[in-house]
Amino acid sequence: MPSFSWRVWPALVLLCFPSMVTAEDVSLLEGWHDVWFFRFLVNMLGYATIIVPGYFLISYFKRSNYLDRGSGLCFPVIKSCVFGGEDKSGLLDDVSVSSRNEPDSGSSLKQALKLIFCAAGLQASYLTWGVLQERVMTRSYGATTQDQEGERFKDSQFLVFMNRILALTVSGLWCILFKQPRHGAPMYKYSFASLSNILSSWCQYEALKFISFPTQVLAKASKVIPVMLMGKIVSRKSYEYWEYFTAVLISLGVSMFLLSSTTSKHPSTVTTFSGIIILVGYIVFDSFTSNWQDNLFKYKMSSVQMMFGVNLFSCLFTVGSLLEQGAFFESLAFMTRHSEFAFHAVLLSVCSACGQLFIFYTINQFGAAVFTIIMTLRQAFAILLSCFLYGHAITVIGGFGVAVVFLALFLRVYARSRMKSSRPSVLPQKV
Repeated sequence: MPSFSWRVWPALVLLCFPSMVTAEDVSLLEGWHDVWFFRFLVNMLGYATIIVPGYFLISYFKRSNYLDRGSGLCFPVIKSCVFGGEDKSGLLDDVSVSSRNEPDSGSSLKQALKLIFCAAGLQASYLTWGVLQERVMTRSYGATTQDQEGERFKDSQFLVFMNRILALTVSGLWCILFKQPRHGAPMYKYSFASLSNILSSWCQYEALKFISFPTQVLAKASKVIPVMLMGKIVSRKSYEYWEYFTAVLISLGVSMFLLSSTTSKHPSTVTTFSGIIILVGYIVFDSFTSNWQDNLFKYKMSSVQMMFGVNLFSCLFTVGSLLEQGAFFESLAFMTRHSEFAFHAVLLSVCSACGQLFIFYTINQFGAAVFTIIMTLRQAFAILLSCFLYGHAITVIGGFGVAVVFLALFLRVYARSRMKSSRPSVLPQKV
């Protein structure tokens, strides 16, 4: 215990009082910065400086019966942030929520076109985003000759902030220029999805340092099932047996295709216990995010309003953490030194903002599970596109995995259409 405290407290002192840093202390802090759990705690401390005061303020306003006795210029803002624009009557009933996620059979063609539109938009946005992200995080900037290494940008949290600030601006202007439904959700509820989204992104980046590529592929391809289980916890949803069955088939098929098609292109690293822990955190946070957003859509709101609320808190969390760690101005200085990086960062933010528009619209129209299936298939599409462009062969196992995915999708569509066709014959008997 003494040796542990001897190492921890200097690192915390250096973090809180950077002016006291000496050359020897810098090496100590850099050593601790290599520990993923320490970096996680530092980020959480930054987020806590916003979350904890906000929690006490919300608790105070609720305990003091502010909604009945409040007045003045700040009353509308506090009412919207803490209590929401409407009471419980502003929630959509169960019938309208189910109709949002499962439209009636008369509009099957229209819904199919919507689904194709959402899938195409998500694929285009995030395939481009992935290519740009790899360029920014793995290549150097400023190298004029082959002998000169240049500089690499390392702070992924700043890129998250860049993505969120542009998305916040776009959604805010959209809400101002175009008429939106009367907003009913308390603003603070967006912070839950925002925080889990930031943490899932951080875990996704961090896990790559500790796990093998096949392990990451299996986890992402199997994310449909955790999303459905989280839906039962967060939204108290009930799924049919065929939905679980097809989710398992999709996860199995995508895993077979990705693993058989990418083992030669991506060298594996040793999978460690830390990597498994971080990967579990990514799956849990990411599953919570989409389900919490799906649950918030029970209020009367548009996809753009959801986008604005989530990105508002994401900007607050990330900029607060960046300022406290001293990384915000360092990243801006890097951007001013390298105009190419500034261009890539802006283009990355544009792709992220477009992708978020498709994310919230897809969750609003079809729910979190369908959105996760589309994003799971995105990985298979990326490999399939690479096979066509560069002539990579698809193995027998990979081809069988593709067949399993299409079989699962066919069964899902067939079972859903059977359920829709059976509803009209049951409903009149209740009248």
